[in-house]
Amino acid sequence: MRTGIERLTENLGLTLVGKTEAIRLVLVALLAGGHALLEDVPGVGKTLLAKSLARSIDGKFQRIQCTPDLLPSDITGTNIWNQSNAEFEFLPGPVFANVVLADEINRATPRTQSALLEVMEERQVTVDGVSRQVPHPFFVIATQNPIEYQGTFPLPEAQMDRFTISLSLGYPSEAEELQMLQRIKGGITVEELQPCISLEEVLELRHLCSNVKLETSLQQYIITLVRATREHEEITLGVSPRGAVALQKATQALAFLLGRDYAIPDDVKFLAPYVLSHRLIPSGGRRANTIVERLLKEVPIP
Repeated sequence: MRTGIERLTENLGLTLVGKTEAIRLVLVALLAGGHALLEDVPGVGKTLLAKSLARSIDGKFQRIQCTPDLLPSDITGTNIWNQSNAEFEFLPGPVFANVVLADEINRATPRTQSALLEVMEERQVTVDGVSRQVPHPFFVIATQNPIEYQGTFPLPEAQMDRFTISLSLGYPSEAEELQMLQRIKGGITVEELQPCISLEEVLELRHLCSNVKLETSLQQYIITLVRATREHEEITLGVSPRGAVALQKATQALAFLLGRDYAIPDDVKFLAPYVLSHRLIPSGGRRANTIVERLLKEVPIP
């Protein structure tokens, strides 16, 4: 299955220039069985990443453009009356896909945002009392613009906690941007991208990631980090137990991506800012990333 990981990484690199670390982090979220939040300005490749991932794993892709008038049923689906057979039929919403892009998620109202909660956690939606499973694997990539706040509804802590990883793609370097322009003429487009692994292989990779070994001392390191966020004087709300589980699963996935069947402290240190920062509520306008980096220096490494 190592070749599957390599093929997937290389395939995504065909359309995304200079985004090796971002690709790795998104794959960590996918293989950890979680979801990814991309906080970035428009035009840096967020939609391209989601589409490329869906095509690479031969999965169904759906995009939700979040706006204030978006209804929960626009996400989950609804029952419609079929006159020909005189009964209601369920019309599936866009969450019935393998890769779902929730674009500008913070522009949807809290009521609509909450419609994503059940499906992101339970992998099912309930409409008119009937629960329906979404396809497996199921992976949500949500985006939000960290600069423009007019007409937005900040994500509640309960929903932020559903994302395994939060990251920013950032602007490319000058050389990468030149390479991107050169690819427009002779490079491959996302529509031309061919699947490189199957959905069944993705599920198998997830299983293999869950078998990556973590020593008890490394689990204790994760717990110490998480508990330190709850006791820190500059943090109003620390990381929940779900955050500790997410960090462990992400650590296993990263170790597997790097070709190991065991995790090491460096895996935890690399992932902690991406897994923990968005789960914190700092006090006094401080930056969550800065606090996490400081804790990584203070907490002893096993």
